Amino acid sequence: MSSTLLSPFRVRAFLLQWPADLLAYCAIEMEILMLGWYILTETKSVLLLSIFGALRYLGTLIAPMFGMAGDKFGHRNVLCAMRALFAVQAIAMTILTFAGWLGPVPIFIAATLAGLVRPSDLAMRGALIAAIMPKDELMGAMAVAQTTSDGSRILGPLLGAALIAAAGMGLSYLAISLCYTVGLMLTALGGAGSVHRRAGGVGHASFTREVVEGLGFVWRTPCLHAGMWLAVLVNATVIPLTGGLMPYIARDVFHLDRMGLGVLLACFSTGALIGSVLVNLIGQGLPAARLLILAPLVWSIMVLVFVLMPNPYAAGVMLVAAGISQSFFMVPLAVMLLRVSGEQYRGRVMGVRMFAIYGLPLGLLLAGVLIERIGFDAMARSYCAFGFAATVGIGWWWWRAMWPLDAQGNAR
Repeated sequence: MSSTLLSPFRVRAFLLQWPADLLAYCAIEMEILMLGWYILTETKSVLLLSIFGALRYLGTLIAPMFGMAGDKFGHRNVLCAMRALFAVQAIAMTILTFAGWLGPVPIFIAATLAGLVRPSDLAMRGALIAAIMPKDELMGAMAVAQTTSDGSRILGPLLGAALIAAAGMGLSYLAISLCYTVGLMLTALGGAGSVHRRAGGVGHASFTREVVEGLGFVWRTPCLHAGMWLAVLVNATVIPLTGGLMPYIARDVFHLDRMGLGVLLACFSTGALIGSVLVNLIGQGLPAARLLILAPLVWSIMVLVFVLMPNPYAAGVMLVAAGISQSFFMVPLAVMLLRVSGEQYRGRVMGVRMFAIYGLPLGLLLAGVLIERIGFDAMARSYCAFGFAATVGIGWWWWRAMWPLDAQGNAR
């Protein structure tokens, strides 16, 4: 177990990239908790909370452009530029907080600016790891890389809630700025002394033309096409219930405070971390495309049971199970996309994958409206039922591309 988990760290670039990602994602999770709770308590509107959550994914519309930029100029170079923007914005928010000017308006402006860039961070990270790791170690490396996201969702909410309770908003944002800055430095150091090489097949054509080529490649490749629709589906249905709506669920459903919210988020992330470790240990033998059908079915059931739980303790247990299901979807999805796309389309396909995240803001906005009209219970049950049924439909439609062990998407 130890050897399997640690083997990706033999690559120096990965050794530096892992803590860089952990710091950046911890800062993101701390911001989400602090600002989401602030919006809900100051405005007392679940609709505004949903809008705040949706703004964080605004950049999904332009994510393929970032993927194309990564293919042209180097994924690490683009990732560094993006994380420099995060650091500058966090420093600006720190200044506003200490000056007493923090309020819903600057928070929504900051969420809009960050939302244009942040969704592409995951795509750049995945493409970068695929470029620096041997192909036969990609599943294990992606699983270990996923632990940064999972671990940050445990540490970030708990640290954010504890920091703001002990030190206030200003010092908490100062800590967030420091995390972004150190993470940026480590990301840059991972490429020190290396020379960027243009991805094979990427020429000097316009961004628009080459992004369209990436979209065309996904459309013509059945397993990629199915994977993208499944990603849209989970982002629109189950992820809002364990992410953007959690401040509302914690406060209005389970009557918890900010620390309780942090614990619930940490429960889900603990499950996701366990799932990532399991994928790392057995991942080389797993058929990726098959998991993309099975995992969302289990995930929808676990989230449905979570929203039906009578108390936060039982809900926390089900969040752990839901988190495990998430990892058995997210890691194989990334691996399948990277393996099938190859070096030529790697950045563009991962950029197109970010389009799928646009299901999340749409799901959040619709959820905010439905909660005010039909109530939380009815909305949550409808989301989970639709997610389950639509997964069955996608699996049936693309059965030949996703289920046979010799299918392209299941290649090891």
